[in-house]
Amino acid sequence: VSMNNLYHDSAMENFDTNTKLSGKFLIAMPGMTDPRFKNAVIYLCSHNSEGTMGLMINKLAINFDISDLLNQLKIKANKMLKPFPVHLGGPVEPYRGFILHSLDYFQEEETMDIDNILGMTSTLDIIEDILDNTGPKTFFIALGYAGWEAGQLEIEIKNNGWLVSDSNVDIIFQKDTSKKWEAALKILGIDPIFLSSNGGTA
Repeated sequence: VSMNNLYHDSAMENFDTNTKLSGKFLIAMPGMTDPRFKNAVIYLCSHNSEGTMGLMINKLAINFDISDLLNQLKIKANKMLKPFPVHLGGPVEPYRGFILHSLDYFQEEETMDIDNILGMTSTLDIIEDILDNTGPKTFFIALGYAGWEAGQLEIEIKNNGWLVSDSNVDIIFQKDTSKKWEAALKILGIDPIFLSSNGGTA
């Protein structure tokens, strides 16, 4: 696992391709053909002329938690750890670590400010600060990310692969990942049962 900095500003027919997507939720439609993104909710961290990057918030890494992460990073904890879960952020570079967190914690030149909503940091320092109780109050640990080349995501949205909604911090940090997809759809006023029976195709 690597915590090196990785990313720097490097379903709707009337979707505006100029819409700014940073800080939004990307919600997989029921017809999503890529099994890696089935019922996925992705928090979009960066969207610019070079492409789009985001973290899935509702898929857990199986049999892998904070203790396993520390072992791979060769960080020794000085105390008993809470069993912080580790999430699958996406299929791109799945061994790189990312921390999505509240903005009470900020590293100059290291933390990406996502529309003044949350921060994303991918250095070892934040892990060590979390262990020392000097890190962010609220945080989310992910391995890997979801990424699209310039214009690619917009095409997928127009082809009914994804819905876009405002994000919700409570949904991002809630512990029960199984309820996040339905909760994200409800932001748009969509009943998941109705969508599931009448979903489009990716």
